[in-house]
Amino acid sequence: MLEFLIRDAKTAPKSFGYKLKNNLVTLEDQEEALTSPKWAYKFARYVPGADIEVCQGGAIKDPGWAYNFARYITGADIEVCQEGAIKDSYWAYRFARDVKGANIEVCQEAAVNKPVWAYNFAKHIPGASIEVCQGGAIKDPELAYNFAKDIKGADIEVCQEQAIKDPGWAYNFARYVKGANIEVCQGGTVKSSYWAYQFAKDIPGSNI
Repeated sequence: MLEFLIRDAKTAPKSFGYKLKNNLVTLEDQEEALTSPKWAYKFARYVPGADIEVCQGGAIKDPGWAYNFARYITGADIEVCQEGAIKDSYWAYRFARDVKGANIEVCQEAAVNKPVWAYNFAKHIPGASIEVCQGGAIKDPELAYNFAKDIKGADIEVCQEQAIKDPGWAYNFARYVKGANIEVCQGGTVKSSYWAYQFAKDIPGSNI
């Protein structure tokens, strides 16, 4: 019985993942690789003679693998991969940060759809538009505070207006952001007795 099981295991069709792991992939497996963005990328990267353009078409169906294709595959079409990557804000940010030849403006437009990546775009990407990134970041009070605190050229008043919608970040804004309007920030803490007390106790110039 054991002999039959061993024989069947040897003759049974192997998955692409198995063949790749065991160095059994050949050019004949390319069509199978195209059924998954991940495998399309790995086929292009690890199989000599792979059709880069064809594999690229399979990989860019997923933003993460579109990014990886552009970053690691010699001969990748940066513009085509970018179109796939920017469908997700995180990968749009990573594409601008890591891929030589990325279109900063195009990636930025996609990245700012989520506050955290709008903030990171402004902080880490040379050539980012501070105004555009700020517009995306301030949709979240915490990131409005962080933007004002960390990003050179941030509009303090605009960030403050959004940060004070949360009592905790209103307090932090007044305490840690140079140029904060103490009166305005204190007005944001009144919704919370805890933060109103902390504000009166810790912030010079507060209205006790």
